Amino acid sequence: MHGATDIDLGRGLLLAALALTGIVAGFFNTVAGAGSLLTVPVLLVLGLPADAANATNRVGVLAQSVVGTAGFARAGALDGRALWRSAPPAVVGGVVGAWLATLVPERVLKWVLLATLLEVAWLMVRKKKEGEAAAPPPGALRAAGLLFAAGVYGGFAQAGVGLVLLAILARAMKLDLVRANAIKVAVVGLFTVAALLVFARAGAIRWFEGAVLAVGMVLGAAVAVRFAVRKSARLERAALVAVVVAVAAAIAREIVTALP
Repeated sequence: MHGATDIDLGRGLLLAALALTGIVAGFFNTVAGAGSLLTVPVLLVLGLPADAANATNRVGVLAQSVVGTAGFARAGALDGRALWRSAPPAVVGGVVGAWLATLVPERVLKWVLLATLLEVAWLMVRKKKEGEAAAPPPGALRAAGLLFAAGVYGGFAQAGVGLVLLAILARAMKLDLVRANAIKVAVVGLFTVAALLVFARAGAIRWFEGAVLAVGMVLGAAVAVRFAVRKSARLERAALVAVVVAVAAAIAREIVTALP
């Protein structure tokens, strides 16, 4: 009896840790991205297989996206026209990516994620040389292709996709960081619905753990919307860079540690 009580207490503490991690992840995902790199490891510690952790994480992401989108809309920061121009290719990509995630080995996810985050970090911190002209925004067809690719990545791995979408949306739609962030949150929510349908059909989702995670991520998203709308774009960009660098370093360390 004592052993069973210890096991129940340990699992309860892990579930509490999952909810608390969800709060932090919901904040990061709404303001920047990469919050899934906090939640997926906790799901793994709870005993979920890698494919189930990847799928279950999307329950929290969807809940957080709904709250974040509603908050940005109430603040007048959500550009509906830009949203419906950018959502379709990303949603189609999300379906493709989720399907691929049911087929590809887990170790591939880490390399894809690291390469993507390092590229985003470089684009964010790179300063234009004096006299260097700004690169023109991508045309409509290329922008759709980039959004589709981001959707594929988001459906496949999720973690870090918000950072990728921010970079694409800010350039393609010529939006300030706050409005690009609002569209990013809405787009992530839409393709997460599609991804969840794929994962649910494959039976990969643990709904109880997903619900616990969702509670925390909703709270984090509610706080994050106020931060994103009220703070300056410069401060938000600094937060983005800090998150990207920290996440890339953590992934690189994990990959190096796993090497023989």
